[in-house]
Amino acid sequence: MGRFHSRFIRSAATAYTFSFAIMFTFAITSAACAAARDADVTEPTLRPMSELVPTAVIHVGKTADWVAITADAVWVASTGPYAVHRIDPKTNELLATVTLPGEPCAGLAIGFGSLWVPLCTATPSLAKVDLTGNRLTAVFTVGPAAAEGGITTSVDSVWLIVDRLGSFARIDPASGATRQTVKLPAGSYNPYFSDGVIWVTRAEGAAVTALDAASGAILSTAHTGPKPRFLTAAAGAIWTLNQGDGTLTRIDAQTRQATKTIALGTPGHGGDIGAGAGKIWTTMPKMPLSAIDIQTTSLQCRWAGPGGDSLGIGHDAIWLTDYHGGTLSRIALKDAVAHCNPLP
Repeated sequence: MGRFHSRFIRSAATAYTFSFAIMFTFAITSAACAAARDADVTEPTLRPMSELVPTAVIHVGKTADWVAITADAVWVASTGPYAVHRIDPKTNELLATVTLPGEPCAGLAIGFGSLWVPLCTATPSLAKVDLTGNRLTAVFTVGPAAAEGGITTSVDSVWLIVDRLGSFARIDPASGATRQTVKLPAGSYNPYFSDGVIWVTRAEGAAVTALDAASGAILSTAHTGPKPRFLTAAAGAIWTLNQGDGTLTRIDAQTRQATKTIALGTPGHGGDIGAGAGKIWTTMPKMPLSAIDIQTTSLQCRWAGPGGDSLGIGHDAIWLTDYHGGTLSRIALKDAVAHCNPLP
């Protein structure tokens, strides 16, 4: 995501902007195709992002980053202002803005009736936002190790890497006190909870550590592509988006070993990953959306152009940020799938 530092329908682009976008997309296409040749893979046709027409575009700030989805809301963070914003997925209306005391720089997590927001304040901290009252209820003096990190919740705790040495804090959701600290490999930053296991990518390496969420005991380590960062779970597997070479690694959740790494041609800082409609969806700046078939583990579609950086899947939609544009776009999941898998 554009966090490396980090409702309003947008007006029609000028002819100049349109021309620039065409040239920009062509340049990205050429670079992506070159990367694909280097990876020795067959790439699907690169599509213009303009073919995916959003059903709504909501402006939230100078930048838009990090997305979290609940049963009745979509939350997105911003700078300018430092805030998190609640959107009603039924109406696409911006319902509430909760101002924060610093930049929301390392993910969002839902749990215990709250939205958890790591902040890059002078002393890193953790904000707790009430999901019902749409208000800031606490700021705890424990915070993220770095921007572009992450946060997750298990059945009884909030989990956050708090330093670059790999100190993984188990945080009491009521008091904000650290209940336990698990030592992980240095350079681990991004955790994800799934079925009793917490998976943590090592962005300054090429591995994922699995630990038991109940005890905090380390279970195993799986190798990935270089610099894995963001991750998701789907179809009995954990999937990591690897910033070092723009690949996607599939890890079997039972054996906890990697089974395949797929070339996407999207290396670099930022990005995000989610799952829905039988596909893994990834985003990177300038390559806003890619689709990978979960069953065949094959890259099916990529859309190039301005925008992208973080996403969430829910309410039959892909919620995609344009980091620099400060917007969140709602793209109907069925439309993205239809464009990716057109009828014969």
